[in-house]
Amino acid sequence: MADKNKKNFILEFSWGWNRIRCMSLPEICYRFKSSLLAELQCRGLFTAEKVPPPDLFYASNNWLNNAREVIHSRYYENAESILNGQIKIFALEKLNLGLMPDWNRDPRTGRQTTLSFGKKLNYRNQEIVGDIKYLWEPNRQLQLVTLAQAYYLSGEQRYLDGLAAQLNSWFEACQYLKGPNWTSSLELAIRLINWSIVWQLIGGLKSPLFQGMSGRSFLNRWLVAIYRHAHFIKGYFSSYSSANNHLIGEAAGVFVATVTWPFWPVFIKWQDVAKAILEVEVLKQNAEDGVNREQAISYQQFVLDFLIISALAGRANGINFSRKYWSRLESMLNYLASIIDVAGNLPMTGDADDGYVVKLSREKSFCPYRSLLATGAVVFDRDDFKAKAGRLDDKTLWLLGDSAQKAFTEIPEPRTKSLPVCRAFPEGGYYILGKDFETDNEVRCIVDCGPLGYLSIAAHGHADALAIYLSVSGREFLIDPGTYAYQTKKKWRDYFRGTSAHNTVRIDGENQSVISGNFMWKKKANAFCELFEPGEAQDVLAGHHDGYLRLRDPVLHRREIKYLKSENEIIVSDCFECKGLHTVERFWHFSEHCSVLVDDRTVVAAKDGIEVKLEALEDEVEISLHRGDDQIPLGWVSRRFDVKAPTTTLMMRNMIKGKSLLAAKIIIRQ
Repeated sequence: MADKNKKNFILEFSWGWNRIRCMSLPEICYRFKSSLLAELQCRGLFTAEKVPPPDLFYASNNWLNNAREVIHSRYYENAESILNGQIKIFALEKLNLGLMPDWNRDPRTGRQTTLSFGKKLNYRNQEIVGDIKYLWEPNRQLQLVTLAQAYYLSGEQRYLDGLAAQLNSWFEACQYLKGPNWTSSLELAIRLINWSIVWQLIGGLKSPLFQGMSGRSFLNRWLVAIYRHAHFIKGYFSSYSSANNHLIGEAAGVFVATVTWPFWPVFIKWQDVAKAILEVEVLKQNAEDGVNREQAISYQQFVLDFLIISALAGRANGINFSRKYWSRLESMLNYLASIIDVAGNLPMTGDADDGYVVKLSREKSFCPYRSLLATGAVVFDRDDFKAKAGRLDDKTLWLLGDSAQKAFTEIPEPRTKSLPVCRAFPEGGYYILGKDFETDNEVRCIVDCGPLGYLSIAAHGHADALAIYLSVSGREFLIDPGTYAYQTKKKWRDYFRGTSAHNTVRIDGENQSVISGNFMWKKKANAFCELFEPGEAQDVLAGHHDGYLRLRDPVLHRREIKYLKSENEIIVSDCFECKGLHTVERFWHFSEHCSVLVDDRTVVAAKDGIEVKLEALEDEVEISLHRGDDQIPLGWVSRRFDVKAPTTTLMMRNMIKGKSLLAAKIIIRQ
């Protein structure tokens, strides 16, 4: 036990020291003030223990819309599962938490968290909270929205009763400022947004839930919780090196809350603060070309939900966001539309934790990215977004109303399907090579020449500079293997965001960037695009990164990718500038849906009659295939959080000395 405690102390100290190293002096001062506030609140000062009485005279307009055209049975079926206590959380497919879950218990490990003061609780410590992702997920209360949808569509009281039972049990178990559900402002913000949706679906103040003495008592209890949530968040907005998606989500939660429940005069002030944050952060955190600066596709959709929901809530209540705000949303959707292939696949760049702000759709084929494009098609009247979305989904109907179906249908088909929306995103650092886009003969090669991530900790970035992703005719061949783990499983957390888990080059067994914590990087590689020339006969991209200039014998890695269209071949040339001897490993991760065979220096991946041959062009190269290797580790893909599966990875190993050139050819046969 003593050794374990010592290890935990060392890990926590190391994390704390590395975290401080990522901070500026003003941030250190800010962190001190936040810690002081937490200490004072722990002693009962500056809290919202006493909530002002709400003035229920003031009302707001619903920002959620009539969506009775959805298939009702989907919502009834899911609502029945929730009433029976069944819920899916990440890798736990069949989980029975009961109608009233133990809200402070991690369902994965069974670890029960004590109700100590939340802001002093180390939720990163598995010994204290278990896997915090699993604990937090049901507390976001997305499942309550499903019960509310079933009630809205059917009018059946039992859905309303089940919803009230869960809320009451949450109020009882999650005392104000106590325990794991009063630690992260982002979690409170997501809960507020889902409460707002529930509130609208059950009829607001006129809901049968609030009738009679017990109903009025329940209403008061809920409003007290709402006020305290907003008060907590505005006291702990994420700032400085933490001002990433968390800050946008927190501001969105406060904004939506103040719009939905305008019952306290102070909410007007908090609303102005939250709206100002959203207006600033939408431009700071998302490049002008539409790429989210966290360099993570999953967080692109996460942030878009916060931003779109806030804008719709504001618009429904006469609160208008700026033209720049809406324009940046359109650019972000434009980027998504460009990287999705003809079959709807897109690279799993950067971190992903299967986190959603809302789950308004219960369609089995629901795709969050196509859904965003469907919403964008209607909001911005974009025919290319419509084409990429393919159809109008239930989430869009709930957000925009049944009239969205008519608007979506009336958007004309794109005049041409031969080109993607855009092929170069120089600020975000992504470039698209290929041909016959949006057709059955499509070849789409996406290259990463972007930064590691956002701000000093680059929390959700991966060491994937100059990595490539390849899909052919809507089939994935060269993939980004995903994320798999966050707070737990350090070995796998480090692997999936390390260089060897991406289609790029590793030198001397070192990552391009240096990991210093689960969501921190000590040294960050900077990637640069030197040339991007798309053309009729060929597309050419050249870039380099400085990640290995930190080595004792510095190495500059430059990569050129040339796609020859008539030959349907891609030449990947890696040039190294150094003086001494180095080990170079080139990794190629194939989709788990491909069959992969090796013959000498040539590897053939096949899927649905399409072949992609990959061969090294130099004589002295060591070729090896890896599948589901736990030791190295290598040969894994993670399509869902906390779920990994074997796939095939090709590794080419060379020894180089001085200035060297290595090349590989990819031959595509459709």
